[in-house]
Amino acid sequence: MVLLPDEAKGLPPPGILNRNSAWFGLVGWFSAMLHNGLNRRPALRSGVHRQLLLASIGWFVGYHLTKYENYTYARLDRDMREYIRLHPDEFQHKDKRTYAEVLENFTPIR
Repeated sequence: MVLLPDEAKGLPPPGILNRNSAWFGLVGWFSAMLHNGLNRRPALRSGVHRQLLLASIGWFVGYHLTKYENYTYARLDRDMREYIRLHPDEFQHKDKRTYAEVLENFTPIR
């Protein structure tokens, strides 16, 4: 598991139900079902403890991947804002134009 630096602890924790944890939980459960099927056991009724274990491991991995993803995007946003702050001449605000200034005049062909 990837350890996060101390600055990542300042971020709010992700929700318990997020897309990564749900996805990896389902993948863990399906892998237990696949293992039962390949060993010619009843898929749903056999090894329920193993199904729960793999689903919870997948949920745990997905939760921590979400934490890492949130830290990575927060770090990129911080670096981008710092770059924009240090180089304001590259990010000048453009004057807003109306559609009449952008589009050509309409002249019917008939």
